[in-house]
Parts: sequence; structure tokens; C-alpha cells
Amino acid sequence: MLKVGIVGLPNVGKSTLFKALTKKQVNIADYPFCTIEPNIGIVEVPDERLKKLATISHSAKIIPTVIEFIDIAGLVKGASKGEGLGNKFLSHIKEVDAIAHVVKKFKEDYSQSDIQIINLELILSDLNVIEKKIETSKKQNKNNSDKILLKTIEILEKIKNNLEYEKLAKSVDLSEEEKNLIKELNLLTLKPILYVFNINEKELTNSQPLISNSQFPTFYCKICAKLEAELADLSEEETREYIKELKIKNTGLDQLITASYEILNLITFFTSGPQETRAWTIIKGAKAPEAAGKIHTDFQKGFIKAEVINWQNFIEAGDEVKAKEKGLMRLEGKDYIVQDGDVIHFKFSVN
Repeated sequence: MLKVGIVGLPNVGKSTLFKALTKKQVNIADYPFCTIEPNIGIVEVPDERLKKLATISHSAKIIPTVIEFIDIAGLVKGASKGEGLGNKFLSHIKEVDAIAHVVKKFKEDYSQSDIQIINLELILSDLNVIEKKIETSKKQNKNNSDKILLKTIEILEKIKNNLEYEKLAKSVDLSEEEKNLIKELNLLTLKPILYVFNINEKELTNSQPLISNSQFPTFYCKICAKLEAELADLSEEETREYIKELKIKNTGLDQLITASYEILNLITFFTSGPQETRAWTIIKGAKAPEAAGKIHTDFQKGFIKAEVINWQNFIEAGDEVKAKEKGLMRLEGKDYIVQDGDVIHFKFSVN
């Protein structure tokens, strides 16, 4: 399951946003609020294609893919050194796949220093981890005979140099092989970061860029946390009417969930039939056997072929039989790269 940690300075609207998220949740682990333990909410990824596919397949169930949001208690300056129990808070972030950094962006009190404060704490935390790892690696490799350790130290030194200049670890150009060598460290500044700007309701329809400085984020979305908390108490129909009145396409929460999904370079494929229509998450570029393995490891081991059709073609055809008659459903082999929106039926052998 995809895990996203929500971080931010105190009083930026982070907890308001999380409470709105958890009202949309499908399950929750109930942790005490405002302690060193995080609040956790599991939320469905909105996807309008699911209902359309389920209608065609007359599915008994619809199962969306989900994201686990973890509300990390407010970080403060000095968190990496233990201020405000900071180290314990930062340890929770290590387990997430991506970080959603909430920044208060009201004209009268917003400053880019908010981003810098959190980034610096993440950098200092990583720097501490890397320095310890370099020290232990050098002790383990006194004779400089272990090539893997030598390569690992070289990578860590390169990252350390960037961190010392207050640059995130992900600014270092690393190959997949190099990333795998340091994967166990779970470096915070290697994780994808999505900046969530908490803005006034009036600014929701403002198309002007939120930020102008090129050193600040490429991945961001804007949300009015106060409005999202209000929307969370409404029915689906009331929410649609309300956002229509506000002249916005989607709720901020839907944007956050979708953006969190996209920042990790993930796509969705579907399985659809009378029993259920279900969304599955895979990394963009994954081949058919890997996608089959998401359903069951036996599907991947015994993979033979995949019957594939684009979701729109499936709906336009009206059902699976008509799709095959029109030649819209095709057989693909082991080298097929799954596309977002594919509806797939896997053929496999059981040994």
C-alpha cells in the first residue's frame, strides 16, 4: 500500500487537512492525537473509470486502490536534534513512500522560509544518518578490499557533500544500482516531496503561479483546508454542487490523493468481471508479468499471456464479448508494458 507522510510546521492547517481526509477514509488505526504516535487514515484513490467499468461488467463489488496517509505531529526548528521530540517524529517519515509538506500560504503571513525550515530538518537528519554509516562502513572495510562497501562509501560521500550545502539528497544524480546500495538507509531527502499549499478560499480559482522562485517545488497542489473540512461533512451530491458553485473541478482532497499517486510515477490497471471491478497500482513501465504478480505471485510465476483492452474501448464496446468481436481485445506477451487504464485478464499455468 502506498504510504504518504503529512508534515509541516505547527498551525499550518495540517491537522485540519488530515481530519478532512479521515472523514473519507475506508479504515483507520486509532492513535492518540498530539503524541509521538502518528494518526493514520486509509483513503480511496478517486477514479471515475471504476464505476463505468463496473456498470458494463455488472460487477457485484467495486474495489478502488487506496493510499495510507500518516499525520506526523508538527515539526519545529531543531527537530533533527530532538527539539519537540523531533527525532521520533522524523523516524515515522522514514517508513513512507512520499512526503506531503503542508505550507500555510496566506498572503499576509506566507514565506518561503517555512519550506526551508522543514527541508533543513530533513537534511540534518539525513546528514546524521550518513555520517554514522560512512564511519561504520570504513571500520568494516579497513583493508579497502570490499568493492561494494567502497562504492557505497563513495555514494554516501557524494550525498553528504550536497547535504552540507543544504541540498536535498535527490539532487544527486544516482543510478538505480546506486540507489539500491543505500536503500536500507531510507533517506528522507531522497523521497518524493509534494508541497501542499493551504490557501484562502478566494485564491482557489486564481490561476497565477503560487511560487516564482525556481529553486522551489515542481510538484505541488493548492488546498483550502478549512473548506475541505466543511466539504467532508457533505454528501457526494452536495459536494459536487458546492464545488460547481465555487467553479473548481475537483475537491482539494481529490487533487492531493491523485497527486500523491502520480508523484511516485504510478499508474492504474483494472480487472473487471461479474464478481468485482478492481483498480491495481503498478509503477509506470512495468511489464505484464509484474502486473500479474500484483494480483497473485502465482499469476506472475505461471504467466502465459494477457488479454488487454483500453478501458474506454471496453466501455464503448458494451461488454467483453462485443469487444472481442470488434477486435478491440488483444493478446500480449511477457514484454508488454502495461498502460494506464488497461483492463486485463491474465492467462497463467499452475505447476
